[in-house]
Amino acid sequence: MSNLSDIGNLMHLYMHEVNPGEGTDVPDFLITATAKTLNALGGRNWVPVIVKEIGEDQYEVIGNSFIYAVAEAAGLEKVWCIIADSSDETTQLTKVLSGEIKPKINLSTATRDEIKAALQYLIEKPNSALKSVKLLIATDRIDEAPRQYWKTLEPITTLKCGISKGLKLNALKEVFYLTPQPMPEVSKDSPIKESTIKDSTELNRLTAAELKNMAKERGIAGYSKKKKSELVKLLSE
Repeated sequence: MSNLSDIGNLMHLYMHEVNPGEGTDVPDFLITATAKTLNALGGRNWVPVIVKEIGEDQYEVIGNSFIYAVAEAAGLEKVWCIIADSSDETTQLTKVLSGEIKPKINLSTATRDEIKAALQYLIEKPNSALKSVKLLIATDRIDEAPRQYWKTLEPITTLKCGISKGLKLNALKEVFYLTPQPMPEVSKDSPIKESTIKDSTELNRLTAAELKNMAKERGIAGYSKKKKSELVKLLSE
């Protein structure tokens, strides 16, 4: 099956040996126009296609799919390729490096600078749903929130940072993902751990559902009917 000695090598493969994989969504005009330029300037793809081996003398494109589509449109008999290993991690990285998918950052653990850079990227995009968002305000409020516990991005809409449900919240999904930690374990006989939930200010940043869950664990009677402000007061005592 896979020849480990080929991994990392630049190889001139016959087009019929290479499966296009997922292909590219680049418009046909750009593919055909680039193919014409390729043929006019020597017919050699100086930017290689990235492939993995899927069988004996059979390969599949995992990166630079546009280059493969151009080579096919140009009628090339052979295409220059770099052989990568077949792991899912390599495929993911290759697609990120070739610009075919956008990288995302883990909002659960991201630094303030990472949050700021991601928000700035989104805000500055043409016709951005977030163009009215104040970068520094949104950055600070998201950074200071207990985002390590968030299961979704929805708590951001409670931070009064200009990001509301709908298009603005959905725009964040382009650059952020979450790996939530479990909520601090509490009981009616033990206080909330100071290292995780420090005071009422931090409790205020949790959603009502998260507060009710904590109240349930502590055995607070009638928690389901209490308002968020009442829950914060009870849990901070």
